[in-house]
Amino acid sequence: MKNRFLLLLLLSSIFCVAQNSQSKNIKTFIDSAANKMIKKPLIHSTSIAIVYQGKEFIGHYGALEEGKNNRPDNETVYEIGSVSKTFAGTLAAKAVTEKKLNIEDEVQKYLPENYSNLKFGTQPILIKHLLSHTSGLPNMLPLEANTILQDFTNHDTPAKINELYKNYGEKDFLRDLHKVKIDTVPGYKYSYSSAGSQLIAFILEKVYKTKYEKLLTDYVAKDMAMQHTKINLSDQEAKKLAVGYHSDNSTITFPMPKLPWGASGTMKSTVPDMVNYIKFQLKNNETVAESHKTIVKFNNEFSIGYLWNIATEDKKLGTFYIHHGGVPRSQCFIYIIPKYDLGGFIITNQSGTDTPKVMSEAINQIFDKIIQQQQSN
Repeated sequence: MKNRFLLLLLLSSIFCVAQNSQSKNIKTFIDSAANKMIKKPLIHSTSIAIVYQGKEFIGHYGALEEGKNNRPDNETVYEIGSVSKTFAGTLAAKAVTEKKLNIEDEVQKYLPENYSNLKFGTQPILIKHLLSHTSGLPNMLPLEANTILQDFTNHDTPAKINELYKNYGEKDFLRDLHKVKIDTVPGYKYSYSSAGSQLIAFILEKVYKTKYEKLLTDYVAKDMAMQHTKINLSDQEAKKLAVGYHSDNSTITFPMPKLPWGASGTMKSTVPDMVNYIKFQLKNNETVAESHKTIVKFNNEFSIGYLWNIATEDKKLGTFYIHHGGVPRSQCFIYIIPKYDLGGFIITNQSGTDTPKVMSEAINQIFDKIIQQQQSN
């Protein structure tokens, strides 16, 4: 009996040492990728979070302002851009599981007046078309925003966007929706549309009879333990909002203005909150499972779920869920990789044409090393 007890104690100790070693290695993987990343041109800070088999790892690197000693931390509030859309998709999936919404419904069913333009021939836009970026709606409303964003790297682009949206509200959006012309059958052609995700938020308001922002913040706080994730910040919270840089402009640029409903790209969050979001996505409960369902499969490597990009091109990772977020002064990626019970979030306070490539290289380096470690054990 004594020998058996000693054997169990020894095995337990070996297991703990192995786990501690693995955790230390993962932190080293993150440090290595991040330190390499912040040496790239224009990038001088990043925050990275990894969730692996229930454990969380967070690292903050560099300085928010070049030459200053202001490294981001767990209280730093970031603009997460279009990752906001995945929250709208998750809320839509929740409404479906609660039998409050059917994605086969026509969008017109929820609109306050007749929009005879929201169809191609006799084929109307359905909710599933909004969720899969196949509605034929433009990226942005008002339509002028699309023209401005064609020259994204121009130094005056953020100022032009801010001016355009300064007094642009929900009524303006619904007015401009009448100006849209659908030029292809909904449901087939992928055409990224932030306007579509804004309409999802409007429809969710109708379904739940609650303003979208309250619906969102109540849900993420209660079900995901995300207490610091919001669309609008208080004055105190705004003091913790990360500064950021647009393109190669060395001057700090403006925060993204609030878009109607805020569902397409104006959410703010902290890295610990995003860790909780990853954990929620990895739980694969009824709502998550619904949100990850394929709505449209475009080819063998790319599909769309409830505003989630579904990737299958990397056989090593299996099917995974990914979204990029970008505003004029920050960019980020979120990854959900169920095969390995693995997820990641990476963000930097710089927004340029090369930023997505730099971030994806960094986080994929981390994933590669974690998977190699797992396979070697």
